[in-house]
Amino acid sequence: QVQLVESGGGLVQAGSSLRLSCAASGRTASNYAMGWFRQAPGKERDFVAAISRTAINTDYAAFVKGRFTISRDNAKNTVYLQMNSLKPEDTAVYYCAADLQYGDYASRRDQDYDYWGQGTQVTVSS
Repeated sequence: QVQLVESGGGLVQAGSSLRLSCAASGRTASNYAMGWFRQAPGKERDFVAAISRTAINTDYAAFVKGRFTISRDNAKNTVYLQMNSLKPEDTAVYYCAADLQYGDYASRRDQDYDYWGQGTQVTVSS
């Protein structure tokens, strides 16, 4: 079992930055690729970014590329999402997820993820 706890969300103005953190406990984080997803009210959950177990591979949704950066610190069992130039349309609940795998790839498919956090709210005002 892996427990994931997100933090770092909040209310910010457009153009601001936030850094989300996802702390993993339980199994060793380096066994998992990690991903960030988001869900806005009334919408489906969307892929945001993913990072492979060793961080050699990353993937981003087109709508965040160049603004968001995913990273991880396996020594701290933590994955981060640095979000810059935030827009009102980035408003959503952001979830981190863990994908137990033996490879070293970053998946954007939510069905590949085995564990999910409870989410952290990000609200961007215009």
